[in-house]
Amino acid sequence: MKGWLAKWTNYLKGYQKRWFVIHDGMLSYYRNKQEMSHTCRGTISLVSAAIHTEDSCNFIISNGGTQMFHLRARSEVERQRWVTSLALAKDHSIRKQENEEDVAFEVSVQDAQTEQEKLLKTLATKLDDVKTCNDLVEKHSQALKRCLNELEQCESVEGECRNIMKQVNERATLFRITSTNIMKTSGEYLELANSLYNQWARMLDHEHSQRLKLEEQLEQLARQHSHLEKCAKEATSGGTWASYQAVSEGDDDEFFDAPEETAVDFVLSMPQKKRTESTASEGNDFSGDSSGDEDEDPQYKEANVVRRKKKNSVDTKPPSTKDPCSDVEEVLSPGAARKRRTCIPEKPSHSISLWSIMKNCIGKELTKIPMPVNFNEPLSTLQRLAEDFEYASLLDKAAKCESPQQQLVYIACFMVSSYSTTSNRTGKPFNPLLGETYECDRTDDLGWRLISEQVSHHPPMLAQHCEGRKWRVWQEFTMTSKFRGKYLQIIPLGVVHLEFPELGYHFTWKKATTTVHNIIVGKLWVDHHGDVEIVNHTTGDVCHVKFQAYSYFSRDSERKVTGVVTDAQGQAHWVLQGKWDSKIEALKVVNTQSTKGSKPVFETATPKTIWKRVAPAPEYEKMYNFTVLACQLNEPEEGIAPTDSRLRPDQRLMEEGNLDEANNIKVQLEEKQRLVRRQREAETEAAARMGRPYTPYEPIWFKKDKDPITGNPIYMYKGEYWNSKEKQEWSRCPPIYLD
Repeated sequence: MKGWLAKWTNYLKGYQKRWFVIHDGMLSYYRNKQEMSHTCRGTISLVSAAIHTEDSCNFIISNGGTQMFHLRARSEVERQRWVTSLALAKDHSIRKQENEEDVAFEVSVQDAQTEQEKLLKTLATKLDDVKTCNDLVEKHSQALKRCLNELEQCESVEGECRNIMKQVNERATLFRITSTNIMKTSGEYLELANSLYNQWARMLDHEHSQRLKLEEQLEQLARQHSHLEKCAKEATSGGTWASYQAVSEGDDDEFFDAPEETAVDFVLSMPQKKRTESTASEGNDFSGDSSGDEDEDPQYKEANVVRRKKKNSVDTKPPSTKDPCSDVEEVLSPGAARKRRTCIPEKPSHSISLWSIMKNCIGKELTKIPMPVNFNEPLSTLQRLAEDFEYASLLDKAAKCESPQQQLVYIACFMVSSYSTTSNRTGKPFNPLLGETYECDRTDDLGWRLISEQVSHHPPMLAQHCEGRKWRVWQEFTMTSKFRGKYLQIIPLGVVHLEFPELGYHFTWKKATTTVHNIIVGKLWVDHHGDVEIVNHTTGDVCHVKFQAYSYFSRDSERKVTGVVTDAQGQAHWVLQGKWDSKIEALKVVNTQSTKGSKPVFETATPKTIWKRVAPAPEYEKMYNFTVLACQLNEPEEGIAPTDSRLRPDQRLMEEGNLDEANNIKVQLEEKQRLVRRQREAETEAAARMGRPYTPYEPIWFKKDKDPITGNPIYMYKGEYWNSKEKQEWSRCPPIYLD
């Protein structure tokens, strides 16, 4: 489809008329029709695009990142035509891409040449058909003209009828001219295909050689990386650092190394000894807390007691063959509404070649790579995001704070704590099916409950809503990924919202970037880096948190996190420091010294530990390095929705250690999901042919709304799930799993 649309440019020019074209899964625009042959002003891929309608004439197309088109049609009918065409083009592109992914094969140059020859023969055959049709049209047109001429010469025919016959004669002539143009155009197309044949063959040969060259480079890179690891081990075990540095100088540094002066944006200066006591008592607002704040979390208080008892008795009692988690369960049980498990079956030991799978996936989205369950952990992405609330007690403390700056300290620690479980967790969670949900009701012991749903499959997107006693958190999570051979970079998209209804405070922030290193060779390890800005949109207070990227050549410690809390005027009140996998400390700013052209120097009080990670017991390494909460997320439960992740058969089989059967069920589930999508495509095409409006997929428990802060479309919770669970009314849930 092609035509004119108004596109928003900026606040000075507003909407400008542009020529838009939908072709081959892409939406492109030009200033006018003449530019189509040489200049394209912008293009957006429809495979990962989201289409939102605002009103009768306006609609938005976004690829989930920074690219977004705000468009306006002349009428509601024209807007609906464009939206329908865009949706159809998107579905066709997704289907084409899935077919390419399902059948993994390499196209050789000879196969490509054969295909091109078949194409040219087909075009020649079609051209002959057009010529035949043109001869028939010419024949019937001449016969029609002779009949009409005879009728015109008939005197008994009245003048009005003679005029009508003349019009019919003119239309027949136009029809003949049109058929001639069709034949001419088809001939030109055949000539063009013949002229481009050699060019296509050369391009295909070049792409094939480039792919072979890239595979060789990746293999060489993997060998170099393995050699670097050996040198690093020798350096740390007594080898010479000079030899390791000499080997590393030729390596392409992907560890985001930065000069020392850019590591932090401020300098800390502890107060003098005579001021220490006063600042420690007057400058620290966390007098009611202790350095072991995590012990107050009801989930871990008793577990810590058990762990300390184990540690004290390890030298006096013989080893026990009892379940390592059974005594934790006995301690957690008293006073709780229900008993929850603290263990899952141990991870089976199966070896598989990662290189054989990943070498054909370079440049593809992580969520579109068909991976066996051997690389997964028995949790879905919906459940994995529920682990963000492992230390939700920090939000309960933030709700009690009177100072908005002190609130930001707790919120920042809560945000950082969500990354603590990734330090030794490298398993990939299951990609949720469209319509898959997950509920986690921990009101009885932890004081919060959440509901999540997979609201979109291309691009993959989930919506989550969690409510505590005095706070609410919701987010729309999606991501983009970049695979570059030796590392995988995951860039989360979407905004996290936090609200304290009683105080009227509304906070937002975005997640940091995650990089998984040693994809091909070596031990996998995870790092988080980037800047996160937590904003209080009510008071204007801001907390700037920096995740420092780790580098072999940096003097900073790994997994380092720094931050500063400022008010609406930019004055610093608190400084944060620590590591995202262990603990975060807060320091009250008692004095600030700043000079022009240099970093500000903060004089602070005694540091106070606000958050400290509760590490799992050593035996949890055999269970995918799950924490206690992670072990409980996939625990079977009655009364949940039939679309809940805990009812997913392949995930349950993997947790039980049956990997072969889990892989078979996973393939069946994915094939069923594709079949449902194809049926929806057929219904969409039928609706377009009949002129009916196109109705896209609608989530069950969430609805598309306007973000009150950013103004962008966002999926918001309808507020109906828990009532439906109480009534056990699940009629709206689709059968997404196998029958």
